Amino acid sequence: MRVRNLLLVLACLSLCSLASNADILKIVVNDTIQAASAERIERALDQAAAQKAEAVLIELSTPGGVMSDMQEIMQKIIASPVPVIIYVTPSGSRSASAGFFILESADIAAMAPGTNTGAAHPVGPFGAEIKGPMGDKVLNDASAFMRSIVSKRGRNVEVAESAVRQSKSFTDGEALSQKLIDYVAPNEQELFRQISLKPVKRFNGDTVTLNLVGQKATVLEPTLKQEILSFLMEPDIAFILLAIGALALYTEFNHPGAVWPGTVGIVFILLAIFALHLLPIRFAAVVLILASFVLFALEAKFATHGVMAVGGIATLVIGALLLVDSPIPEMRVKFVTAMAVSMPLGIITVYLMTIALQARRNKVVTGIEGLVGEVGIAQTALTPAGKVFIHGEIWDAASAAGIAPGEKVVVERVDGMQLRVAPAKAEVLAREKTSV
Repeated sequence: MRVRNLLLVLACLSLCSLASNADILKIVVNDTIQAASAERIERALDQAAAQKAEAVLIELSTPGGVMSDMQEIMQKIIASPVPVIIYVTPSGSRSASAGFFILESADIAAMAPGTNTGAAHPVGPFGAEIKGPMGDKVLNDASAFMRSIVSKRGRNVEVAESAVRQSKSFTDGEALSQKLIDYVAPNEQELFRQISLKPVKRFNGDTVTLNLVGQKATVLEPTLKQEILSFLMEPDIAFILLAIGALALYTEFNHPGAVWPGTVGIVFILLAIFALHLLPIRFAAVVLILASFVLFALEAKFATHGVMAVGGIATLVIGALLLVDSPIPEMRVKFVTAMAVSMPLGIITVYLMTIALQARRNKVVTGIEGLVGEVGIAQTALTPAGKVFIHGEIWDAASAAGIAPGEKVVVERVDGMQLRVAPAKAEVLAREKTSV
């Protein structure tokens, strides 16, 4: 009896486990193509393969992104044992540049009405065309890569290549009529209905049929790690972390022992380095950012009436704008962010540095060194050594000139625990009276 009950429990658990496995696994990518999005798609494909899902649905909306991450995503899609459907949605969105490559790599490529794709010509920083032999190499390589993918998927190679060579873009209707995509559908259930029982040619040559009508796709939400990674990889955020970290470290150097500024500075700079390591950064821009702090220091030291401070702020803004080497605006530090961070940072840095330099120039007024310049009274004759009374204490003192008891003396220097003194001149006594 107990054995039968145990078997029933195991059977129920098995059925629940099967029911929990989604037949369609879905992720939504509404971002630039970079390391965080590549990790999300890779995780979804791996999980779909592990639970033997019937299909993976990727809802895509992107302006493009990093080519290396794009290629990594395409490799995973091509190698996936589970058919991959890429659906450009919602209406009004696009799958441009790197997004077009990814769309063409899918087993099933689809778009919602009112979307567009294409514009996949390789470009340099700030959208500039790559010229010369290097430009030819990059263009020919991207074109060959596109042909190799599209021909295997049975789509229009010539038109797809025109999106790379001539940067052509296509509406959903144009993409469908020119055989760049397989379907246009207003929603995923309509897409599933169109796909139903139609043969799908996979990259390895196999043919499968999918019956997804009426099935609900289970959305795979990003993990906490992926959300943090996506947040940190925002170029604006990475630059702000770098700027705050640098300011906090500078504060710690000028106030040793404060601890918390140094801790904040190290944490923020490490986070910025981690994010920038995953982004295509320009090292010349890092040099410009460092040079801006040198100019801030020179402004504080030489007081150039703001000339070097303005130069430092300008250098910091230019360094921020050039920091991320990306052709699309979404993956660069925005001008508003660069100005909003650089101006206050420059003003605060110059102010703190000026205070620190002034403090170093001021006369020491504490400890033994603080006795230099102070006026005291000879307790005994100094011929040449004797005793003087100063700051409420009696000190050993010596003087090159003979000094009688009761005569006022001024401290010239400190030799160990002995003061070197001289007769106080009239102007010193006058200054002492004025300060009193």
